[in-house]
Amino acid sequence: MATPSAVVTVMIDAARKAARGLSRDFGELGELQVSRKGTADFVSAADLKAEQVIFEALTKARPGYTFIGEERGVIEGTDKTHTWIVDPLDGTTNFLHAIPHFAVNIALEREGEIVAGVTYNPATNDLFWAEKGKGAYLGMEKRLRVAARRNLEDAVLATGVPFAGKPGHATFLKELHQITQRVAGVRRFGSAALDLAWVAAGRYDGYWERNLNSWDVAAGVLMVREAGGKVTDLSGEEAGVTGGASILASNLDLHPLVLEKLQAA
Repeated sequence: MATPSAVVTVMIDAARKAARGLSRDFGELGELQVSRKGTADFVSAADLKAEQVIFEALTKARPGYTFIGEERGVIEGTDKTHTWIVDPLDGTTNFLHAIPHFAVNIALEREGEIVAGVTYNPATNDLFWAEKGKGAYLGMEKRLRVAARRNLEDAVLATGVPFAGKPGHATFLKELHQITQRVAGVRRFGSAALDLAWVAAGRYDGYWERNLNSWDVAAGVLMVREAGGKVTDLSGEEAGVTGGASILASNLDLHPLVLEKLQAA
């Protein structure tokens, strides 16, 4: 049985607190499928509420840490060595359509390095977490390991499709053309946070996407690495967690094979 450290426990508690409100709101979405504006406004309110809950919980437990949230941006703390990186609701479009695939995402950066991450899907009660040097876990019982598949034709990969207003449609279609001819399947489930957690858990064999934000990927990059996988950007360089990032996460065997196909596109 895994025992999270004090700081990871703080993160898990904050995620679960925010998730309670999201679960309540998710249950009410069926009543709101009336107008585009109504549901979109409702979801942005749910987002803001969740981030406020997380901000209060983390700030109370670790006063002084800097906070970067998708909704409120950067709030400078007195402690310049620690930064919380938070997406209160990753998979907003799924949430909006009452699809139970979304997550609360929290990472902790210490002196420029991600040292802890939590990704929690309240709809399924899947709690993924990782700590640098201590492994990645599902709940308190299960140690995560990336899948062991070595051949592209056996692999199922995840990706994200650029939607309206996002750049990169032509590039994406070329990449998809290269990949789909060679793999067992490609999935697009609409949450970068859960895509990375699922790679860490061995559910997906790999995942690639472009134009991501730090709060989408910070927790998941650590999870994949702690589960024995490899994460780079699409040029093959060590993946950071800055905005506008591209990402490829997989096991050590498949990573170079997928990278080669993506670069050929």
